[in-house]
Amino acid sequence: MFEGIYFADPIYLWLLVGIPLGVGFYVYYRKSLQAYLHVSTVAHAKEGSTLKSKLRPALVGFRLLAFGMVVLALARPQSMDVSTRTKTNRGIDIVMAIDVSSSMLAQDLKPNRLTALKKVAANFVGNRLSDRIGLVVYAGESYTKTPITSDKGIVKRALTEIKYQGDLIEDGTAIGMGLATAVNRLKESKAQSKVIILLTDGVNNAGFIDPKTAAELAVEFEIKTYTIGLGSNGNALAPVAIKPNGKFQYGLTKVEIDEELLKEIATKTGGLYFRATNTEKLQAIYNEIDKLEKTEIEEFKYYNYDEKFRPLVWIALVLLVLEWIFRQTLFRSFI
Repeated sequence: MFEGIYFADPIYLWLLVGIPLGVGFYVYYRKSLQAYLHVSTVAHAKEGSTLKSKLRPALVGFRLLAFGMVVLALARPQSMDVSTRTKTNRGIDIVMAIDVSSSMLAQDLKPNRLTALKKVAANFVGNRLSDRIGLVVYAGESYTKTPITSDKGIVKRALTEIKYQGDLIEDGTAIGMGLATAVNRLKESKAQSKVIILLTDGVNNAGFIDPKTAAELAVEFEIKTYTIGLGSNGNALAPVAIKPNGKFQYGLTKVEIDEELLKEIATKTGGLYFRATNTEKLQAIYNEIDKLEKTEIEEFKYYNYDEKFRPLVWIALVLLVLEWIFRQTLFRSFI
């Protein structure tokens, strides 16, 4: 049928079989349905049939076409316009706590850990269309880079601005401080689900808040925490000293991550611990968290039906009226 048109009651289309049956019936019984005049000679009659006799089958055609139109009308051809509206039923507030200590400049991830993380985190932010996201950075101390916001552009710009700032923030790895600051950003949240993604590449060696205490605060405010240990196994080329010109001197250093602590934080708060030894694994981890923390969206569909049978009924009526007029006038029989 026509594009965008379908039949609501297609079972009636089987009645269209009556059209070829009607044609066959008319052809088979045509001679018996016609009147004949017996004459002694046809010498003075015109040879061949007249135009009027040739057009008589059109009466049957009108009737069969009218029947076909009625059948199509019974099958109720219609078009349907679908409109949708979505409603977010469950919002998620997420804070990413990112380690910005000097060890995050290690080059086991290319070009370094911090740059690789920012790229992966930006992709994650772009996928969270219905959620609010905030950023916390920490080294030897911590601060809020971006409060939780639904403006993903602000969060992405803030991510690009994150860098090691040894002149502004004390170096070190204060995991407890980073986690506590993230909890502080989420504790007043009214969202039904609150999540922290805490990333570090070292052990807790700075700050005045114990990481386990910060984890208990997260539990109190019902904040789930996913922890990520970032760094390859073995040794990595990382900053070991600062040259007179202010640039870092790199050397091979042992990768040390307090995995037991990170596992404990994740387990206590209902989250999971992940280990990212390269950029691909880090991307896979953020993809997994993205799947685990899906925002529930309810979709409403509205259907608008447009019935198309009325023109078919009118066509059938016109054909029947024409058939009746021609039968009573031009093709009227007095026998």
